[in-house]
Amino acid sequence: MKLIVGLGNPGRIYLNSRHNIGFSAVKLLGRSFKISLKKDAGTFSLSGKGRIGNQNIILALPLSFMNLSGLAASALMKKYKIDLEDLLVVCDDLDLELGRLKIRPFGSSGGHRGLASIIEHLNSDKFPRLRVGIGRPSAKTEASEYVLSGFTKREKQEVTDMLERACACCQSWAVAGIEDTMNIFNRSASTLLSASTRSILSERSESKE
Repeated sequence: MKLIVGLGNPGRIYLNSRHNIGFSAVKLLGRSFKISLKKDAGTFSLSGKGRIGNQNIILALPLSFMNLSGLAASALMKKYKIDLEDLLVVCDDLDLELGRLKIRPFGSSGGHRGLASIIEHLNSDKFPRLRVGIGRPSAKTEASEYVLSGFTKREKQEVTDMLERACACCQSWAVAGIEDTMNIFNRSASTLLSASTRSILSERSESKE
């Protein structure tokens, strides 16, 4: 069993904010693989079970605010007996240009409060994370204000493409593992998910059925 947790803040006010891009990616992944997310008793989360290829998957969205994400992550891992290497956290990243993805097997929080909370509650940073680039604001805009703002009309097509690639990245992690996934997805924001990459992911999923 593998667990993919998207980070964000609950509530309609934050629904399409930059800080909630982790929520958006996991929701899209759920729709793509017909995994419904429902309140999960004792985990402070919405979650749902399904399959990607031959891999059993749990998708989850914490119902706690971003800086308390560790409560949900630790509760989910205990309830479903998930190992650290089988947890993938999806979150926004100010230090990556809009559209760029970076997946890593472990690392520090990099100042991200959601990751910091998970590291604190798990007492380890040895879990995979997918950072989704939202870019930095102009000098006139505070970072705290920027992350809670929505994407502009000009950015929306790029965000749509980015979310599609984030879902494919999660799929690759589930069926192909972290190393192959890093080789495919840790590229510039302009690298789109090509037809050949889609074919590779499809073949990997089918070969593991």
